[in-house]
Amino acid sequence: MKKLLMLLGLLLYNVSLLASGPGIKSGPMLGYSEMRESIVWIQTEKDAKVEMEYFDIENPKIKFRSNIVKTDKTSAYTAKLVADKVEPGKKYEYKILLNDKQVKFDYPTILQTPKLWQWREDPPSLRIAMGSGTFINEEKYDRAGKPYGGGYEIFKSIYNIKPDIMLWLGDNVYLREADYYSRTGVINRYTHVRSLAEMQALLANTHNYAILDDHDFGPNDSDRGFVGKEMTMDVFKMFWANPSYGFQDMNAAVTMFSWADCDFFLLDNRSFRSPNNRKTGERVILGEKQKQWLFDNLAYSKAKFKFVVMGGQFLNSAAVYENYACYPEERNEIINFIENEKIEGVIFISGDRHFTELSRLKNSNKPMMLDFTSSPLCSGPVKDACSKEVNTNRIDGTCFNERNFGVIEVSGKLKSRQIKFITYDSNGKLIWEKSFLESDFKAE
Repeated sequence: MKKLLMLLGLLLYNVSLLASGPGIKSGPMLGYSEMRESIVWIQTEKDAKVEMEYFDIENPKIKFRSNIVKTDKTSAYTAKLVADKVEPGKKYEYKILLNDKQVKFDYPTILQTPKLWQWREDPPSLRIAMGSGTFINEEKYDRAGKPYGGGYEIFKSIYNIKPDIMLWLGDNVYLREADYYSRTGVINRYTHVRSLAEMQALLANTHNYAILDDHDFGPNDSDRGFVGKEMTMDVFKMFWANPSYGFQDMNAAVTMFSWADCDFFLLDNRSFRSPNNRKTGERVILGEKQKQWLFDNLAYSKAKFKFVVMGGQFLNSAAVYENYACYPEERNEIINFIENEKIEGVIFISGDRHFTELSRLKNSNKPMMLDFTSSPLCSGPVKDACSKEVNTNRIDGTCFNERNFGVIEVSGKLKSRQIKFITYDSNGKLIWEKSFLESDFKAE
């Protein structure tokens, strides 16, 4: 009898392995979501047929299927599955089918679509999580000494607050010396980071949007002179599911999306950046084409809040490291454009600096601008940043130099919207919060 039970158990185990197919390496991860289309990214362990089934959680009897993708080595076994039968303002449960067998996860898998509120009702509330600096240790490729990464519980803390979207503010992976110059190295680094167990529930239930910074683009402080930039850009596109990449003839990590009454402009601060060490020539971060794209989109936007998302700080007045203050001509041109055009509700969102702070710029008779810097998630913090760096635009009480993540909450009636900026530590403990009214951004 005992042998029979053992054989039965072994049989059931083998059947479960067959039902799981070749297995999931990382994901699923929710990418962009629009009112009538949403996308789910996933990475398998080897060649596989991947498909998604999904249904409105309020009407589970009607099921839909995504496109079918056959993953292979050339694409790092990644797939992007499109839900094209969704409707606005709905939540859908989704199932991943691997070689026609459903894969089980120990957390929910729910996607949502933005609500169609225009001309009908007040805009919905929105909760945005964010952070930069995701260093996941891998001893054989890391520098000797104390591990630079840690505090991976932060991703569970972010998941627990149930954000609608997550903004990855650059340095989302840290390419190492062994990775820089080969596609194999870059793919392995992305795969290593994306496979982190603590990250999976967040990826599967929050819509993720990403920009890149130097450690995603190449070596530390890399710029347009980095020879491997096209390769790292290709892998960035492979592992993220943004709405688009670049515009016109520009191959870049640039895109835009809307949610509620908020517009998000995701910028590329590396592909066109002039080398820091050049003694002659232009000194720019965005470059002329990208800058004009931003100007046109800000002028066109009707959103109450316009989020300009970039890797490095914009409003910090200290001309140190890679702050925009080190590029004064282009920085002043952007500020002058926003002020002279009287564009209200502009908020810069930045990372990179290994500490967090909120900066404010308010010139007489001009619209107020804010810059929410959120860093680092699980790389090393700069312990003395708050005491040593003099930022005349810093709002008192907002500098924090431990691992943390940021949250922005937008709420209120159509003509009286409110926005709250919040910083939490790795364990989800509230560090500080600051609130503003829609009217605070207006020119006097």
